[in-house]
Amino acid sequence: MQDYQSLSHSRWDCKYHVVFIPKKRKKRIFGALRQHLGEIFRELAKQKESQIVEGHLMGDHVHMCISIPPKIAVSHVVGYIKGKSAIAIARHFGGRSRNFTGEVFWARGYFVSTVGLDEEIVRAYIRNQEDEDERYDQMKLGV
Repeated sequence: MQDYQSLSHSRWDCKYHVVFIPKKRKKRIFGALRQHLGEIFRELAKQKESQIVEGHLMGDHVHMCISIPPKIAVSHVVGYIKGKSAIAIARHFGGRSRNFTGEVFWARGYFVSTVGLDEEIVRAYIRNQEDEDERYDQMKLGV
């Protein structure tokens, strides 16, 4: 039996596979920023009553499996995480104490898919994303 979470009038297990990219898909996620973003994402998800189950940061995109209660829209949680993390990046790594300039780190859109009963497959895909990208790049070199 699967472990379901509870609200006052519902039992639920809503997990989503979310992918989003930096502006113009530039390879900007590396070094200290990469280490810092994991903590930021977890804290921001917690503030929206959500939990990041699995996540992986690539140089040019972010993969995460996130559990979101049914009373909260996925778009609100993802928008909150992207917006607040962009402000945190500008403050911590951009040398700004405030974000008055409308600093944009993330591209506008995102990909989302429900996980359903294939959670382990999606989590393994997220964990092994870097290996898959390297394998794909090697295949392109042979052309």
